[in-house]
Amino acid sequence: MKKRFVTTVALAIGISSFSTMPAIMEPTPVYAANVQNNDQAVAIKANQLITTAKSLIGKATYSNTVYKPTAPYKFSCATFLMYIFEKNGVDLATYNENYMMQQGTYVPRNQLQKGDLLFFKSKKTGTDPDHVGMYIGDNKIIHMADSKQNIVISDLNSKPYYKDNYVTARRVLPTLMSANPATTGDKIVANAYATKDQVKMGSINNDASLRFTSGGFIEYTYRKNGVLLKTKTLSEQMKLGTAVSKSNLKKGDLVFFNSTKGSKTPTQVAIYAGDHRLIIPTSNGVITRVLLVDYYKDHYITARRVTK
Repeated sequence: MKKRFVTTVALAIGISSFSTMPAIMEPTPVYAANVQNNDQAVAIKANQLITTAKSLIGKATYSNTVYKPTAPYKFSCATFLMYIFEKNGVDLATYNENYMMQQGTYVPRNQLQKGDLLFFKSKKTGTDPDHVGMYIGDNKIIHMADSKQNIVISDLNSKPYYKDNYVTARRVLPTLMSANPATTGDKIVANAYATKDQVKMGSINNDASLRFTSGGFIEYTYRKNGVLLKTKTLSEQMKLGTAVSKSNLKKGDLVFFNSTKGSKTPTQVAIYAGDHRLIIPTSNGVITRVLLVDYYKDHYITARRVTK
């Protein structure tokens, strides 16, 4: 698959299957702070993902160029996983294998659990993975294999491919789920996800009709969760709370971007949703992306923590 880019409200947003990744990825240790959900909740979510994935066997077909969330389902290996996660309330915010491989936490191959993502690379050029599947237990993965097989369940010992081309595995459950108990940031993120497809963006702010400017959407979402920003203006919102470094972001932080590199004037605001994910109100609606996309890295201004 070749790299593709889409421009949305003047944002050059990469939504490709691949991007450049470091030649060496150091395993990220699983710290206790990352594991905030109980085992039962994670197991239930993993089984939901597997059920949804299996339900598409024989219905979905392979495509490396389109992402269609409605029937007839057409998916690449990565868009297939993005779809089933989103259908079960876990937004990966990307259908780029390389970005997925930077989410969650590293897990050794001999410690795989249901719901883990496994990455493979068979191409001899480049450094990006070219395939991803989801572990379903018993040494098996479910994946959108190719245009001939479509969605299949494969035993990891069934072909040399799975051993010879294995790159790594990532555990995205529970890090992409709300903490237990939920924090204020979790509640803000959950509310933003719940309303994002109902909101209409424009030049006015009206709670009753869910019509907002980008700053208005931010003010509304935080107010609904007990955080009073008291302003709908991006430049004023960028002064609120305390500054936080990009490396120390947590759910509920506000992240600001410019439209001209180097400018300190914000033209875009996002809610940080954890694990590199952004919830972004744009003129085309509320979208989700990952901070790993080049545009957001290049146009980043600052982040502010407005929650306790």
